[in-house]
Amino acid sequence: MKRFEQLKDLVMSLEGDFEKFYDKENQAAGTRVRKGMQDLKNIAQEIRIEVQDIKNKG
Repeated sequence: MKRFEQLKDLVMSLEGDFEKFYDKENQAAGTRVRKGMQDLKNIAQEIRIEVQDIKNKG
């Protein structure tokens, strides 16, 4: 569950940058969004591996 909390926190922390990029066309915010999305991808992959490991043990 710790990783899920990380995932939620990361999504919420990106909200401002999404608004700045899409509404105000702030390019630096776009860079932060891209980095955040890569971090989300990595956390999601870690969760997938963890779930699969637990599932295979059970």
